[in-house]
Amino acid sequence: MANQLTDTLPERTFQYQNSLPPLPVPSLQGSLSKYLDAVRPFATKKEFKATVNTVRKFSEGVGRELHQKLLQRAKEKRNWLEEWWLDTAYLEVRIPSQLNVNFGGPGPYLEHFWPPAEGISLQRTSIITWHTLQYWDLLRTERLAPQKAGKTPLDMDQFRMLYSTCKVPGVKKDTIHNYFKTVSEGPCPSHLVVMCRGRIFTFDALFDGHILTPPELLRQLSFVKKRCEGEPEGDGVGALTSDERTRWAKAREHLVSIDPHNKTILETIQSSLFVISLDESKPYSRPENYTNLTAAALTGDPTIRWGDKSYNSIAFSDGTFGSTCDHAPYDAMVLISMCWYLDQQIRATEGQWKGSDTIRQIPFPEELLFTLDEKAYSDIHHAKQQYLESTQDLQIVCYAFTAFGKLAIKQRKLHPDTFIQLAMQLAYYKLHKKPGSCYETATTRRFYHGRTETMRPCTQEAVNWCKAMMDPACEVKARRTAMLSAFNKHNKLMSEAQDGNGFDRHLLGLYLIAKEDGRPTPELFSDPLYSRSGGGGNFVLSSSLVGYTTIMGAVAPMVHHGYGFFYRIRDDRIVISVTAWKSCHETDAASLFNLFSSSMHEMLHLATTANL
Repeated sequence: MANQLTDTLPERTFQYQNSLPPLPVPSLQGSLSKYLDAVRPFATKKEFKATVNTVRKFSEGVGRELHQKLLQRAKEKRNWLEEWWLDTAYLEVRIPSQLNVNFGGPGPYLEHFWPPAEGISLQRTSIITWHTLQYWDLLRTERLAPQKAGKTPLDMDQFRMLYSTCKVPGVKKDTIHNYFKTVSEGPCPSHLVVMCRGRIFTFDALFDGHILTPPELLRQLSFVKKRCEGEPEGDGVGALTSDERTRWAKAREHLVSIDPHNKTILETIQSSLFVISLDESKPYSRPENYTNLTAAALTGDPTIRWGDKSYNSIAFSDGTFGSTCDHAPYDAMVLISMCWYLDQQIRATEGQWKGSDTIRQIPFPEELLFTLDEKAYSDIHHAKQQYLESTQDLQIVCYAFTAFGKLAIKQRKLHPDTFIQLAMQLAYYKLHKKPGSCYETATTRRFYHGRTETMRPCTQEAVNWCKAMMDPACEVKARRTAMLSAFNKHNKLMSEAQDGNGFDRHLLGLYLIAKEDGRPTPELFSDPLYSRSGGGGNFVLSSSLVGYTTIMGAVAPMVHHGYGFFYRIRDDRIVISVTAWKSCHETDAASLFNLFSSSMHEMLHLATTANL
């Protein structure tokens, strides 16, 4: 009987957390030979020989000692990488995170029940907020099914970071404040923050223990909107979150020193469930061209976002939606899961609220008013200026490739993600006449607190295939053989990375152990091929499959002469966002997209003729 009972009980969100395996440490020899393989496409014969020597010295000497120390650390921590990764990838980084680190994206609802329309933005915002609060309730009560890869449960810890989470700037290093608790763990905050015209308001999302209904939420949002329309703009304190991290940390310390009440306001914002940004712009977009909406989400008005919040839900006045999220506490898959849930709910209800219109006696929103002085105003002004300059430098395109999608690729028995990765590399090769160091996200969530590993798609096999495609004398059969060889290599590397057998995080661990021990940086990391092949965050193509849903996102490029390249795959289309810096005259996002499209056609043709 007991067995039958456990079979029928629904799985709880966090039930597998304690049984997940620890993050493995790959073998030193394995990682180093993979590293050599990865730098080969960027090296002359002479350079490669020198690097082989450097790697051999490393593996026989200091590398072996560092590796032993890493194994020791892995015995003591279930995830040897977790703290290090947070610090190096996010918390110690000093560049402004709102543009360089945050990810953002357009809401897909305009594709079905919510096309751009005037005058109904607040009604839609109240419905989408209600669904977002339902998702919070699923997490609070652990009714969200744990995600799996096949039958293997994946780590769900990052889902705790979606609500009531905020990064707080520090002079040398930021920290993450997370106030979320499940019901069994105890009470947690339930208030929302609404930002509009440089002003900040808050109200509780619960009344008498029940989530406010869309009509009640609409009353709260209308109150804020009305207040803001009839009065001068607010101080725009939110803009401070878009500044360089140390400057923002000092500006924050100054705010707290002016008036202790400012600290209370900051804590109210930090602990809020999420931020609703009421944005007056109208970034008209359609299913084939999401460019304006993506740009508005990623580079919009800094006075109505709190860039350090794990989720800012942006409502534009033409009835469309976007978001911007701090990347430190979680990876995009968490937000995608929630937004996909929202999309399905909006489809199921045709974007309408079918429940009661009764509004209970709920208290009106309260405005959060900072006490500011000359210095604070000047800090806000500076932050706005630097943000404006950097956003004007970011080129963003987000288009749908509609000629074919997942179905046509799977018919040719090819992996859709690998297909797109190779098309992207061919496009880069055509545009720049050389291979581009490339990063693709691989998830390591099958391990305890796993996040990501780097998968490096620019393999020697991929480069050989690009050369074959560019060589008019090369025959179809040879091109096809080269293409399949590139596919096989990519698929093998991806599956190894997801199994905790990539090499980038391992090398990072060895580098950090040397640093913590106060040793000189091993020669391996100062070798020119290390950074030329993308090491140390120098990837020219920073790419990620956002998934097989309707949810899309975008990020800025990792390096000045690079691209951000995110994509989502549907049965009949692929939507791509490409970013580049305008001040770099070598790169152009639109050209890369166009060449990507032609590469897709060439590949499908190659895969088809071959089947004859």
